Amino acid sequence: MTSLDGILSTKYPAKAHARRVAEGLKALGHRGGAIYLEAQKTRLIEDNDEPVPFRQRRPFFYLSGCSLPDSALVYNVDSDQLTLFIPPISPDEVIWSGLPLSPAEALERYDVDKVLETTEVNTTLAAIASSHDNRTAAFAIAEQVSQGTRFEGFSETNLHVLKGVIERTRVVKDSYEVALLRRANDISAKGHIAAIKASKTATNEREIEAAFIATCIANGAREQSYHPIVACGQNGATLHYGKNDEDLTDPATQRRKNNVLIDAGGEYRTYCADITRVFPLNGKFLPETRQIYEIVMHMQLECIGMLKEGVQWEDVHAHAHHIAIRGLLKLGILRGSEDELFDKRISVAFFPHGLGHYLGMDTHDTGGNPNYEDTDTLFRYLRVRGRLPAGSVITVEPGIYFCRFIIEPFLKNPDLQKYIDVEILERYWVVGGVRIEDNIHITKDGCDNLTTAPKTIEEVESLAA
Repeated sequence: MTSLDGILSTKYPAKAHARRVAEGLKALGHRGGAIYLEAQKTRLIEDNDEPVPFRQRRPFFYLSGCSLPDSALVYNVDSDQLTLFIPPISPDEVIWSGLPLSPAEALERYDVDKVLETTEVNTTLAAIASSHDNRTAAFAIAEQVSQGTRFEGFSETNLHVLKGVIERTRVVKDSYEVALLRRANDISAKGHIAAIKASKTATNEREIEAAFIATCIANGAREQSYHPIVACGQNGATLHYGKNDEDLTDPATQRRKNNVLIDAGGEYRTYCADITRVFPLNGKFLPETRQIYEIVMHMQLECIGMLKEGVQWEDVHAHAHHIAIRGLLKLGILRGSEDELFDKRISVAFFPHGLGHYLGMDTHDTGGNPNYEDTDTLFRYLRVRGRLPAGSVITVEPGIYFCRFIIEPFLKNPDLQKYIDVEILERYWVVGGVRIEDNIHITKDGCDNLTTAPKTIEEVESLAA
């Protein structure tokens, strides 16, 4: 058994998470009380008797590790007791779905002190309130409390502070969460390799997507972190391309297109991978694509090398732009001095998005404090602002894109058009876009790359050949 298997064979650390959230409430001046959270409800598709695909509420999972719908939890902060409530047995449901998890089985599976049925939620809450002579508060999340749930006897029912505390607490991952993310990455790496191999005989983007998803399912990641992006040729210039249904052969020339950008990650036990790779469809990158790939790889490796506890994320993002500018200057696509191009934000035409985002139970995980109202185009789309704490996991995903919709306004601007050489640019539209994305665990003195999917030019060309 590997150390990763050893960690994941134990219980998800729900009790430790509950204590950390309680500490977060205490830091805001809230002492004691009860935390109440509900699981996602079973819901039917509109105009249909089939259930909506289930996705557990992340706050509830963080404090329970439980993937059952229609459940609830109560954490008594003062007694440090975590209680999970699961639905009682429904004879009608057993006919269709078999026997559900029993309270005894749930207690064995989850890191909680007690398991009761959901019919006992109000009784439990009332007992906590009465034990404090009505001088304690209940904390829950607005619009995530069932109509029949009552907080009688509590001095206050606070529906506003808990969600933010949980989101901030989730930024720093413990070793169990990092192990889940590492496993999600390992499975997704297999999916990326399968996708590249499938491209040799594929005729359409959807066949590459199917190879990735099938491999994830076969290796234990039944759900996807997000809908995969499989973009061939110039489709790679669309950041969140989602059609995944275009033929890999150019109808005008009847030749295979040049490359594929695949942004895809499997979800393992609620934790997400988020990986982007670019590979050639014909075994070898075009010279222009190879040149851009080398710049993006340089951007990524240097930025990863900067990462450690306390680093200012905006500085890392700005450094990526400086490397992009130097690379595009060397190719002749840009003209002028590096400092002037940076000050004029010309590189935003080719690298319009943020360098990365926090990763965890959500692909774009909580706690990043973005500022989408920022008037500075270089930083407007950063999903993370500020200094990175040790224990956080962040994506590093620089890219260079040749998207006419983004670049042409720069070409039409009398003050900016002089910085871009239109004749040389013409050769690079065919590239579409190149993005390379890995998932990085921040440590006190550096970082750890959780992503094992092949990414050097030699590796991806060898797989695609």
